[in-house]
Amino acid sequence: MKEVKGMITFEGNPLTLVGENFVEVGDTAPDFVTYDPSLNPVKLSDFKGRKVIISSVPSLDTSVCNIETKKFNDIAKKLSSDVVILTVSMDLPFAQSRWCDVSEVKHVKTVSDYKDRDFGVKYGVYIKELGLLARAIFIIDENCKVKYKQIVKEIATEPNYDDVLRNL
Repeated sequence: MKEVKGMITFEGNPLTLVGENFVEVGDTAPDFVTYDPSLNPVKLSDFKGRKVIISSVPSLDTSVCNIETKKFNDIAKKLSSDVVILTVSMDLPFAQSRWCDVSEVKHVKTVSDYKDRDFGVKYGVYIKELGLLARAIFIIDENCKVKYKQIVKEIATEPNYDDVLRNL
């Protein structure tokens, strides 16, 4: 495992990202296994031939993650069916399902990395000190190449949505 300290912060305090890799633009996107609200495995390869926006968040039960996921839900309503938005967190699948119901989020697929940390470790966004995922956005193209990457420096802030959409 590789570690990078200080790439991100929480309330100004440096945190350590851990991963097998630190995925970069141009890389082949690593396949990963996460779990949907029914505990079914969901892999990146399930969306082969489609564009995938991956929104990695610490927890849906926090204000910034709540706002971010609702914004991506609104964005998803306007996108063609060949684009999928996945929100990945360490929240338990049951909590994700409850949050989606209460928040009326139906256009973003929430998946959990709670079981194996497979996504977090393969993409280099697992936070050692918190046991959560960093706030990050990846766009994977139809050929499974990483087209875009945004690691949000301060995890208590929202990503740059306009930049994401410009790169879609």
